[in-house]
Parts: sequence; structure tokens; C-alpha cells
Amino acid sequence: MKCSNLAALLVFLQNAIALNATSTTLSSVPFANVTGTLNNHGVCQCSVYLPDTTFPVKKVEMLEITAQVLSEKFERELSKVSQYTKAIEIYEQKIRNLTIKVEHMEMTSVSYTELDFQLLKLEIREMERLVTELKVTLGGSNVIVEQLYVEIRNLTLMVNDLESLDKTNILAIRREIVALQNRLQECEKDRNQTTIPPYFPPGSCGHGGVMNISQPYIVQLNWRGFPYKYGAWGRDYFLHTPQKDLFWVAPLNTDGRLLEYYRLYDSYDDLLLFKNARERRITYGEGSGTVVYNNSMYFNIYSSRDMGKLDLNTNTVAVRKTLPNAVYGNRFSYAGVNWQDMDFAVDESGLWVIYSTEESTGNIVISKLNETTLDVLHTWQTRQYKPSISNAFIVCGVLYATRPVNTKKEEIFYMYDTNTEQEAKISIIMDKMLETIQSINYNPSDHILYVYNDGYLVKYNLIFQPVLH
Repeated sequence: MKCSNLAALLVFLQNAIALNATSTTLSSVPFANVTGTLNNHGVCQCSVYLPDTTFPVKKVEMLEITAQVLSEKFERELSKVSQYTKAIEIYEQKIRNLTIKVEHMEMTSVSYTELDFQLLKLEIREMERLVTELKVTLGGSNVIVEQLYVEIRNLTLMVNDLESLDKTNILAIRREIVALQNRLQECEKDRNQTTIPPYFPPGSCGHGGVMNISQPYIVQLNWRGFPYKYGAWGRDYFLHTPQKDLFWVAPLNTDGRLLEYYRLYDSYDDLLLFKNARERRITYGEGSGTVVYNNSMYFNIYSSRDMGKLDLNTNTVAVRKTLPNAVYGNRFSYAGVNWQDMDFAVDESGLWVIYSTEESTGNIVISKLNETTLDVLHTWQTRQYKPSISNAFIVCGVLYATRPVNTKKEEIFYMYDTNTEQEAKISIIMDKMLETIQSINYNPSDHILYVYNDGYLVKYNLIFQPVLH
């Protein structure tokens, strides 16, 4: 073979080998420089070293299979990423909604139940679980997933703080409200049931004391008119004939001090109709502490510490006697009521007087009187300051004191039992028509309080506590 032909053949082989090497990704093997020789016949001879020209079909097939597997895995992972992206968007929206709920709970004073908090915590735990799975599945750090996880943890802490705050405030108040509502329903049920107060005969003390008081019954304006705001009224208590009727009304003059006129009525109907009245005049009574007992009127003699007993049949003073050590001249009168230095009272046992002395430093002093001679039979010192109460009355030897709650309500708040010499705080609310109560007179025959309220004649029924055996 000619050397030129050989060279051409070598170039062809080299190109072919290079092409095969490129297709199979095999390393290219360059030709070596070889010295040729001529034989005896003048033919050029040389040695040529060629690479393996066998085509790697198996390797290419394996490469194709590997590429297919990788392509399928990539498609699956790409599909997962797409699903997780959608899931992240959904949970981002859920977190925003939960955040709005929590912020609303923080800003409002609406009470939430434990169920509200449990539902919130359940939703947050579910999102936390899914985001944790997302982190594991992605197998590495992802900024969006990490941010979601942090937000969920913050939301969990916020709800726990809210629940802790609520347990000490809102939920406790809610439970208290439910308990109060149940008690209110029980009270409504009891109120709707008609309960007849126990009956106690006139003059009886077989009960456990005053338990409650009725609503006020307004009889009428006093016969002298609205300007006469101070005074007293009531029903005479006849010890031996308690059924006998004698009603009296004694308005003070407009100065709120002088007792000058009074009227007597032989029946309640006469009082209501302003008929058959016996009007009388005196010029020596003082204050609203007047009372009528056994057809006699008892009052404070004007500008003195003397007590007066007026015979209603003759309209003359039958007895005048000094009350030892009693203050007078508007000293230690009731709160809001001037010139009531002495307040006479009647109960089942007879006549009493409520007053103060300098020795008692203004505290209430109670004395039992002989209704015939006005002698002091016995005296009790209390620890209740007289000018701090608005009025008082006595039932079965127990003094009850009142004080204003507001312009429409009064409270019976204090009691002193002369039988046991014990005092106590109580609370019985009584409604009133006008602001100031000038006098309260109790009548044992009908268990009614006769109240003079800024010129109006008002009645209250007392309700007594039965004695438990």
C-alpha cells in the first residue's frame, strides 16, 4: 500500500474513532508517531495501534434506564412540591384567620368558654403537625416552611397566654354569672309561688323578729298640704281593745319644729274621705317624735327636755315630766330630720322613748316608760350613733333603725334587743315615695308601720320570721 493511501486511511480511522469516542463519552486516544520501513519488494510497512472500536451498547442502555428513572423521580418530586405549595398557601390563610380570631379575643371583653380555646388549640396543633411533616419531607431548610413553623409556635403561645388570663378572669366571672342566674331563677320560682305570711295575733311576740317589709301603700297627702313636710301619723294602740280604731295625723308647722294642730278620725274610711275629723290645737309640741297610745298623745314639750302626755278627750296636758339627762334643742336629732330629740314609740309591751344624752356622746339611749306617770322604768345604752340614722321604731322590745340608701330606698340596718341586750346588723330594704322619712310609728294591733314621708301618709306591712322549733 502506498504511504499516501495509508495516511488517508489513517485519517479516516481517526475520524471514525473520534466520532465513536464522542458518542460513548469515552476518553479520546491519540495516535502514536511510528516510523515505517520498506520490505524487499519496496512496500512500506508500519505498525498502527488503534483503540477498542467495539460500541458500548450495554452501557448506553443502562444510561437510558437511569435517565428514565431519574426523570420519573423528578416528576414525582415536582408534583409533591406543587402540592406542598398549595398546602402552604392554605395554611398561611388559616394562620391569618386564627390570628384575627386571637386578636379579636384580646381586644374585646366578650367572655369565651373553654371550648373556644380548645378548638383554637386543636386547629393550631393540626397545622403544626402538617408543617413539621412538610419540613421532614423536603429534607432540608426551606425559608417559607420555617417561617410558617415560627408563626404557628407564636400563635400557640399567644392562645396559651389568653387562656391563662381568661381562667383567672372571664371564665371565673362567667361561672359566677351562671351561678347567679341559677339563684335568680330559683328566686323567681319562689316569688311566683304564692306564699301566705304566717299569722300572728294582735299584741303577740311569738315570732322571730322582723324578716321583711311590704311595698309602700300611699294613703294620701296630709290634710294641711304639701308644704307641711314634717310630722307624724298613725293608729292608736288600745292595749285591751286592739280592734278599736282611732287614726291621728299631726303635721308640724312649716318650720318643721312646732306641733300646733292635729286631727283625729274614728275610722280609716273617715281618714280617706277627710270627713268627721276632730281638729285640735296645741301650742307646746315639738318635733315629729309624737305617738298616740291608749287615747293619749305623747310628745316632747317645746324647747325642753320634758315629756308631755296629752289627754285626747280634753286636749289638755295630763302629765309633764323631765326625761333625765336627755339632750334637747335639736341636739343629736336624726339624720335629715330636725328637732326630733325625743322619739316616742309603742310596742306590744307599752310605751318607749328613744333619745340621746351627753354621757352617751350621741349614741341611742332607749328607756321604757310608765305610760301613766312617765316615770323611766329601765334604760339601755346602745353603740349606735343617733344622728347617723334616719328613724327608728320598736317591735317586741327590739329597736330597729333605718338609714337612707338613696332617694328611693331606705334600709332597716340595725337592731338592738332590750330583752337580751344584744345588737346586730341586718339589711331589709324598703321602698319610699319621696326622699326623707320624717317619722315611723309601729302599731302592734295590725303589725303596720305608719310612715310620714315628706308630707305623705304611707303604710308598710311587716313580715315576721316564724320561730323554728
